[in-house]
Amino acid sequence: MLLLQFSTSHYCRKARLALGYKGLEYRVENLTPGAHVFRLKPLTGLTTVPVLLPELPESPESLGKEAIADSSHIFAFLEQHQPEPPLFPADPVQRMEAKQLEDWLDESIGVATRFVYYDYRAGEGKAIDPSLMSQAVIQIVRRQYGMTPARVALAAERLEEGLVFLRSRWHDQSFLVGDRLSIADLSAAALLSPLARLPHYRNLHPWLFARIIEVHQACREPLPPGLSDADAPTVVSTSSP
Repeated sequence: MLLLQFSTSHYCRKARLALGYKGLEYRVENLTPGAHVFRLKPLTGLTTVPVLLPELPESPESLGKEAIADSSHIFAFLEQHQPEPPLFPADPVQRMEAKQLEDWLDESIGVATRFVYYDYRAGEGKAIDPSLMSQAVIQIVRRQYGMTPARVALAAERLEEGLVFLRSRWHDQSFLVGDRLSIADLSAAALLSPLARLPHYRNLHPWLFARIIEVHQACREPLPPGLSDADAPTVVSTSSP
């Protein structure tokens, strides 16, 4: 399997976590923003990543599956292709809950994280990579998504509200839904992972990064920038900060 991605995209991280959790071998092709449209549009008609090329032997299962766009669709395909271990809860109520959480994380929290992260990288976090190329990409992303100060402030507010909700479910238990990992846990761990580089969130929400580490370890996926295996025993918090 071949995953077409931007290496820094937290939505692409979602797909990598799912592939790792399923224990599937895969390769990645890192695309260049801008030029990526020439690679993706002929395959999917879209310009967004991630895109999974299953590269399966011809079979009924592979028909119409030459290219799969969108991390949620990739989740569904992988579940069909290799049911174990499951990404979706077996219980219908829990399955619907996991899907709703994934959708909320995709459409609200993942977007808010992007705004807050790129605002930090353009300001206080510029030293992470002050190169002209890196800063040019950051400014392109900020313009593309209309990241004005007012919209960043709204995103930060939405993110804090979301973290309060997630803390109520993820602080004292290992899974957001049911008694095992699901699409909800993988989505949260991927889409909130950029916050690992922001001291504000590292200091206020140590429980979050404990969960992110646990999910990445369960999926056999390298930890996101800003986290290391050494963080695992130190970020866990069993009481309220």
